[in-house]
Amino acid sequence: MSTFKALVVEEKSDSSFQRSVKQWPADKLPDHDVLIEVKYSSLNYKDALSASGNKGVTKNYPHIPGIDAAGVVAESSDAQFSPGDKVIVTGYDLGQNTLGGFGQYIRVPSDWIVPLPKNLSLRDSMIMGTAGFTAAIGVNHLRHNNINPNSGDILVTGATGGVGIMAIAILSKLGYKVTAATGKMNQKEFLTDAGATTVIHRDEVQDESSRPLLSSKWAGAIDTVGGIMLDTTLRQTQHNGTVACCGNVLGHELHTNVYPFILRGVHLAGMDSGNCKMELRKKLWRKLANEWKPKNIERLARECSLGELDNEIDRILNGKQVGRVLVNLTD
Repeated sequence: MSTFKALVVEEKSDSSFQRSVKQWPADKLPDHDVLIEVKYSSLNYKDALSASGNKGVTKNYPHIPGIDAAGVVAESSDAQFSPGDKVIVTGYDLGQNTLGGFGQYIRVPSDWIVPLPKNLSLRDSMIMGTAGFTAAIGVNHLRHNNINPNSGDILVTGATGGVGIMAIAILSKLGYKVTAATGKMNQKEFLTDAGATTVIHRDEVQDESSRPLLSSKWAGAIDTVGGIMLDTTLRQTQHNGTVACCGNVLGHELHTNVYPFILRGVHLAGMDSGNCKMELRKKLWRKLANEWKPKNIERLARECSLGELDNEIDRILNGKQVGRVLVNLTD
């Protein structure tokens, strides 16, 4: 294997960027412990940023994006892994400044790698990918703080996005009643099929008043957008509720007040999937392979090849992505 197929992003002389599928030299992979033949990847918003030349995500080009990869070990200098082992890699620096999963091979440090759990296929692991793993961190926060299906409704914001739809599907599988907040009300059927009990317009979770507290609605929430929606969600959360957050679509600043925390005991928990500790990472992937695995998982994603990925990147950058995009590198 002297070269392999990859989606390569290149910086042109006029400082613009172009994407194309081409052969990449294998000897240009980084010098890490384990070589993996990638079978599947998935598309995330961070991938789209890298693929469009965002220097805050990827400093140097040409580059192969893809923060997710699932495949088979081809070579390993670490005794933990042997050729033929099925594995998952998500997060860390993969696809950012380390050549990523939109190529048929990656070479990564062994301590980035999760063995594929029993009862989970490589394909299904990438339907979930970073989005499903991030959602699992949020669900884990809720359960750690004793938010159970009898506690009340759980709000999921940015519901049609990757993390949102996976959170809905996992929570529904576990018996929670889920309210999905979205600006895409034409996707109501998709959201209810994924497991949402109720679908509301996102405007209902964007209160711009100065009231420090609002009527209690949610036992907990998975917030994927941040900004005013996170502030409103905190002010609407019930006593001892938990809000897990991971997004900044509505801005990286949070303007709120202390009253949800000191008068209702609300917990605000972050969801960092990129550098999650390996012990928890393995635990959550085992759950995703078993009792947390969404029903009808195939309905949550559409599949594309490397050659079709360019259009999907434009779609996610324009805010038109619904659900998950599975990238098939097996052809």
